[in-house]
Amino acid sequence: MRKRKSEKQFIKPDPKYNDVLVAKFINYMMWDGKKSTTRKMIYETFELIEQKTKKPAIEIFKKAVSNVQPLVEVRSRRVGGATYQVPMEVRPERRVALALRWIRNYSRDRKDKSMSAKLAAELMAAANGDGPSVKKKEDVHRMAEANKAFAHYKW
Repeated sequence: MRKRKSEKQFIKPDPKYNDVLVAKFINYMMWDGKKSTTRKMIYETFELIEQKTKKPAIEIFKKAVSNVQPLVEVRSRRVGGATYQVPMEVRPERRVALALRWIRNYSRDRKDKSMSAKLAAELMAAANGDGPSVKKKEDVHRMAEANKAFAHYKW
């Protein structure tokens, strides 16, 4: 092996909640490197969630992320001229990355007044086990279940 492995970059926890997952989510939501604007928007979202649910927003956020994380996914694998969708387990880092990405994308697609309102609605829906991001996870699981016959092509 010629090149050395790249070292894992560790993210510092965010200042308000002292949580690495929140800091990672802030980075995911950021447009054009405007971290302070994104941070304000996320904290505003958490305040909205606390007002609506009367529970700590960090708990709702973590529950939403854990509800959206996929356990298995399908990956394309070429075997003798044919491409098979092979179900595979998802690595823990990728689980979190997919969950945060899906929450971000589906909250941006929502029809609401502000981005913090859209995000609050999506996080609360995901924490309750419904909403488009949870549906996406279920679709991914369904695809993996349907292609279980090709599981022996794992590498």
